[in-house]
Amino acid sequence: MPPRIVSLSTFPIPVLAERFSRQGKGLYLVGGSVRDMILGRETRDLDFTTDATPTQVKPLLQRAGADGVYAIGEKFGTIGAIFGDLRVEITTYRSEQYQTGSRKPEVRFGDSLLGDLSRRDFTINAMARPAAGGDLVDPFGGQHDLQTRLIRAVGQARERFADDPLRLLRAIRFAVELGFQIDADTAQAIVEQADSLGTISRERIAQEMLRILLAPRAGAGLRMLSELGLMRHIIPEVLQMQGMRQDTYHHKDVFEHTLQVVDQAPPTPTLRWAALLHDIAKPRTRTVEDGQVHFFGHEHVGERMTRKILDGLRLDRPTAERVCALVGMHQRANSYDDDWTDGAVRRFVREAGGGLEDLLALSRADVTSRRPERVRAAAERVDALEARIAELRAREDIEKLASPLDGNELMALFDRPPGAWIKPIKEALLAAVLDGALAPDDKERATALARALAPALEPQGA
Repeated sequence: MPPRIVSLSTFPIPVLAERFSRQGKGLYLVGGSVRDMILGRETRDLDFTTDATPTQVKPLLQRAGADGVYAIGEKFGTIGAIFGDLRVEITTYRSEQYQTGSRKPEVRFGDSLLGDLSRRDFTINAMARPAAGGDLVDPFGGQHDLQTRLIRAVGQARERFADDPLRLLRAIRFAVELGFQIDADTAQAIVEQADSLGTISRERIAQEMLRILLAPRAGAGLRMLSELGLMRHIIPEVLQMQGMRQDTYHHKDVFEHTLQVVDQAPPTPTLRWAALLHDIAKPRTRTVEDGQVHFFGHEHVGERMTRKILDGLRLDRPTAERVCALVGMHQRANSYDDDWTDGAVRRFVREAGGGLEDLLALSRADVTSRRPERVRAAAERVDALEARIAELRAREDIEKLASPLDGNELMALFDRPPGAWIKPIKEALLAAVLDGALAPDDKERATALARALAPALEPQGA
């Protein structure tokens, strides 16, 4: 469902407010919903807070005409509802206390809006607007911080981060999503409490990390993660790229190059993860021969490192596998030239599989030279490869090309049972098809080639 701009005039807030008012309960639009409305940002969610208990909220939502009501987090005081294509969440005023070493808060329902706002992370998320209409409630200067484009913790930054260290990442995420700066005191608190990020689950870290990667200023976010001491608790291997020059032609070190590739890659999870990790193995594979710097095999070492890193972050398996494949093949398209045979192009397409489009996009992003002629030449190479692939695909379905003889036909031909002997013959026949030396439907010639490939496998008893 695409996001849309929500305003007080397009959602029955007055009806909802009236239902609460009849019961003597307050209702306030709060947090990110208020922030985004002030900024004119798109949203598809509305968050409210109230002094009504969850059991009181449910029937009030139903009476207001909700299409569905669900107890999204009732034990934490939150009841959700659907109004058309809009999600609404209403949370009872609350305060949270964390036991030392635990990331699961003890939730206590509070009795004031101010108490509820004071527990929130940043001033820009600690504003409220009465649902029934009225002045903005802004006890911590959030509106001023929106105007000055500042991320500042509510109250004492160290206390807010101690409440939930994931907020260390959220500060950076909001900064890069909104294009804001982080307040100096808040940034210093991040540095001082960076080690507490180690108490957060890898899944929660990966979720925030992805949002940073998908942000418009992702490269700046990665720089902040590194400078403020958080990256060592997320992907410490990234820090090893800092200060590592690639060669005399690259004006950036591997780290700076990576940040630019991330920013240039289309903002999809697969591509942004791949852009971040495509050169992750360069520090481990760097060699110098005759004054020339080399990173032999860094793409293959990087693929193995990427799998380990993403497994450690508990990334979902399909995404992780796509990212690993891109890292392992990321140099292929940029090495294309006109000498590639049709067979080489077909093999490239089949190896890339469903990730071909992403691989070409990553190849385009992986050009960060300051020399226009190098950028232009790299773009022309990828364009030429893409055109060559389109030309071949117009004649044939490359992905469906196969050996003219399947396993059953080979077993009948050689009068032999199933076994490991079949695979190399089928692969050789497929290679001939990919090279254009054998038509996909030429079983007669394929039979002759199979006999030539395996003279020892004559029919038994012949």
